[in-house]
Amino acid sequence: MSLDDPTRSVNAWPMSSINKTEIKVGYQVFLKDGGDEVGAVRDLSLDRPEIVVYVENGGEFKVPLSAIHAVHFQKVILDPGHLPEDMRVALRRAHDAETL
Repeated sequence: MSLDDPTRSVNAWPMSSINKTEIKVGYQVFLKDGGDEVGAVRDLSLDRPEIVVYVENGGEFKVPLSAIHAVHFQKVILDPGHLPEDMRVALRRAHDAETL
């Protein structure tokens, strides 16, 4: 699912049943399983249902647990449809500084 896809649904997956105890600081963050890494978990909010993710070339963003599709093998897979707009913009530029 593309971040720019006008047909994407903001309710692509049901409300997350992710438990924050499954996530650790330093886990890599992806938009799809098998896709490119777009960032890393920077912090876990103790009093809110969210995590803080650092996006390459974009900074830190608060991500609600409802935006997490899966957690496995030290990876956090996000649902782009549940992410804040400013984070989606930053994710489009996550690898802009890389050269071939």
